[in-house]
Amino acid sequence: MAKSYRPLVIPPGVDVRIESGQTMVKGKLGTLAVPVLPGLTVKVTDGQVTVESAPTVTRVHVGSLRAHLLNAFAGVTQGYQKVLELRGMGYKAQKTKEGVQIACGFSHPVDFRAPAGVTMDVNQVPDPDDTKLQMFEIVVRGSDRHAVGQLAAIIHGTKPPDVYRGKGIRYKGQHVRKKQGKRAAGTQTA
Repeated sequence: MAKSYRPLVIPPGVDVRIESGQTMVKGKLGTLAVPVLPGLTVKVTDGQVTVESAPTVTRVHVGSLRAHLLNAFAGVTQGYQKVLELRGMGYKAQKTKEGVQIACGFSHPVDFRAPAGVTMDVNQVPDPDDTKLQMFEIVVRGSDRHAVGQLAAIIHGTKPPDVYRGKGIRYKGQHVRKKQGKRAAGTQTA
């Protein structure tokens, strides 16, 4: 066996089981299965997890599996969340039984279903750019980092922020650099 990275300390309240081809991580927020590539071995000893590899497997895979296990530990203990802001006149979001329905300038509302283990909430908050206006926040939560990020990316990709007016769906804290536009650029003198 090749040398491995430092062992990972299992957080309190987390149970790790090794099965054929995958490692099951169970905590207060759920259970996650982390796939293990052939040639890699995961060992649990004294409250620590070590990842080792066969000589034919590169160390890149060892580091990736170690990072996936760390993400699983954080997911089943604290969870992950992404917050999306829906800005624009007439843009609305509402929670439905299956997920969220968004009206964002299309001729039809767009529905998003939450996969298993992922929840979505909708809040109406004041717009930080103009306090007289309201905007909607969509909060995506779950224990699986990949599922939360993928769903947030799909929602964000539906209507990315416009560079001229700033309206659209953006991540909370995302800076959108606005362009001048033709009218403002034409009034400048050289």
